[in-house]
Amino acid sequence: MAKAYWVSAYRSISNPDAVAEYAKLAGPAIIAAGGKFLARGNAAAAYESGVKERIVVIEFPSVEAAKACHDGAGYQAALKVFNNAGVRDFRIVEGVE
Repeated sequence: MAKAYWVSAYRSISNPDAVAEYAKLAGPAIIAAGGKFLARGNAAAAYESGVKERIVVIEFPSVEAAKACHDGAGYQAALKVFNNAGVRDFRIVEGVE
């Protein structure tokens, strides 16, 4: 079974305090669901239509595990705290191996 990856590219952040509070809840929910943080922070470089804002990449055992985490109570509670604190492009993609 191929691994899966959450990729969150923040286009802008309007409320950094809410993003910080969201992260306090989201991190433990993601780890509890089998997620492993591979990268997080401001982009080191941005090309084409990219923006040098925050980016997060998380590995999961499978697409099903990633979706279950997103739809689970712990992460949904974190999203309520996020409450439009920024604009982001959030995707789940299946790994190639």
